[in-house]
Amino acid sequence: MTHLTTRDRGPRRLRRRDRNALLAVSLTALSLTASGCVVVHGEREVLPATTRAEAAKALEQFTDAYNKADKAYDSSLDADRTTGALGDIDAARLKAGHVNSPGGNSGHSALEFDDVTYTIPKKAGWPRWFVADAHGNKGGDDRWLLVFTRDSLSEPFQVAYLTLVAPDDVPKFRTDKDGWAEAVPANSAELAVSPGALSQDYVTYLKSGGQVFAAGAHTSGWRADRRKSTKPGLATQYIDEALTGGDYAPLALRTTDGGALVFFTTRYYAKQTAAAGTSVPTPNQDVKALTKGEIKQSLTMEFVSNQVALDPAGTGKVSVLGRIQGLTSAEGS
Repeated sequence: MTHLTTRDRGPRRLRRRDRNALLAVSLTALSLTASGCVVVHGEREVLPATTRAEAAKALEQFTDAYNKADKAYDSSLDADRTTGALGDIDAARLKAGHVNSPGGNSGHSALEFDDVTYTIPKKAGWPRWFVADAHGNKGGDDRWLLVFTRDSLSEPFQVAYLTLVAPDDVPKFRTDKDGWAEAVPANSAELAVSPGALSQDYVTYLKSGGQVFAAGAHTSGWRADRRKSTKPGLATQYIDEALTGGDYAPLALRTTDGGALVFFTTRYYAKQTAAAGTSVPTPNQDVKALTKGEIKQSLTMEFVSNQVALDPAGTGKVSVLGRIQGLTSAEGS
């Protein structure tokens, strides 16, 4: 996919509730308690993350904002509709686009979705989130999986994860009699790997291999591609990091077989170093737009990557179904 390639907001916007709103809630709760009324704590009550109509509206608002930002190469136009991994990837993409085409995106083609299914978990506490599974007018037949999340009712839903997955790879989700799905806790011990540990396990696998992940394009295939990137006269080193806090936290949905579909984030650095008497290959214009310093003998690139994986119940290997990464910054030396 070519439209979602870069963004850099850093570990950003761990969203804060407005103090006045918190004060108002506290005073209301105190008043109700003093009068003998029952106080319902929304953060403790098990509720659907949203309604289906609100979910559809959130997708519409995201798509509209994304298209406006893409057309103008202006990240401020969709900043309140993206967060986490996608927020980083998208902002850097728009930054590079603006540097190279200050007048906007002359090749803009609006993103459109149809055939959308909303999977909305019923859960307690924040964040509350849901998954939209859609067909897009870009990306061929692959399904677009967008994870919308928010930390309070006063905030808009934002897309934290976006991946593309082959239609046959999208699992069926466990739902109750009303059609609400089940969120799996990050510390769940019922799966082959707890969702909260997947990011670090993926980092370890990319460095050293192992038996946690099934072979595939985003596991054994990616390790093989990395080995090929070191060539005579040009060494490439990789450093991977887990990202699990705030809006990078993993999110998991229970599948009908007892496993889970898990969305998780990593960051990695790729450093190209040229041998004496040679130089690093000239990067493309988008990389140059995000690069600080002069590229002499080395170029270090920072990427954010979001993955979606099937994590089986009990034991077995985790299958990484899709991955979208984006350059977020670079530095020459």
